[in-house]
Amino acid sequence: MAKTAFLGLGVMGAPMAGYLAKAGHEVTVYNRTASKAQAWVDANEGRAASTPREAARGAEFVMACVGNDDDLRQVCLGEDGAFAGMEAGSVFVDHTTVSAEVTRELHAAAAEKGIAFVDAPVSGGQAGAENGQLVVMCGGEAEAYDRAAPMIDTYAKLCKRLGESGAGQLCKMVNQICIAGLVQGLSEGLHFAQKAGLDGRAVVEVIGGGAAGSWQMVNRFETMLDDKFEHGFAVNWMRKDLGICLKTADEVGASLPVTALVDQFYKDVQKLGGGRWDTSSLIKRLNAVGE
Repeated sequence: MAKTAFLGLGVMGAPMAGYLAKAGHEVTVYNRTASKAQAWVDANEGRAASTPREAARGAEFVMACVGNDDDLRQVCLGEDGAFAGMEAGSVFVDHTTVSAEVTRELHAAAAEKGIAFVDAPVSGGQAGAENGQLVVMCGGEAEAYDRAAPMIDTYAKLCKRLGESGAGQLCKMVNQICIAGLVQGLSEGLHFAQKAGLDGRAVVEVIGGGAAGSWQMVNRFETMLDDKFEHGFAVNWMRKDLGICLKTADEVGASLPVTALVDQFYKDVQKLGGGRWDTSSLIKRLNAVGE
């Protein structure tokens, strides 16, 4: 069993840290809102720390799942950052979806202190975190990944190294690019079915087992048809991720016309007041346009 720290206890981080504790690891948690850290301690075996540095002190593994590039820098760097509390030979595992640029920056900063850094963004959403069924895509040195993988496996159904530092984040970008097109296609299909007078549930029963089937269809069609979006991965976070994708596409010379268009559709959803709605709320935009 390993001494471990977990930084960031949102809808993803809290259950992930919980699985580490259930597996018997000694877990210290940190959250910017201290009450969330205390609530986690009340529900799990472990303790809370007041700073990332304190949480990381003496830990063999430090996991993070925070909001964006700046949040990640804040928990890693500076006098109160995790790197200041970590010892040479320890491993930092970042589950945040951030730019490959900040990943490589922090990888280099960690290396100067003898700390290994694995970028390990996740897919599977809140339900995947709560059920310990996340898919984790990793970048970093093979030795560091091999050490971290058994820890990650406590809350993942699949964990794979894609290459050197930043490769995990680049893979997560591919994931988000694919999701954007899938959700827009599903939204248009269900919107069309409703307008054409078809029973949406019956339609999905027929087409879901064929070539049109997808995770999004299986897990989101009912709430989409019921106009319920107070769950899942928020539009605000998806726009953050798609912004990273589009910026990186410019840097590597990739063309993402559909992704750019869907990003603007999500902007429309935000204007409807849906920044915290699930990403499947793209259908709400279509229904609003059609009214």
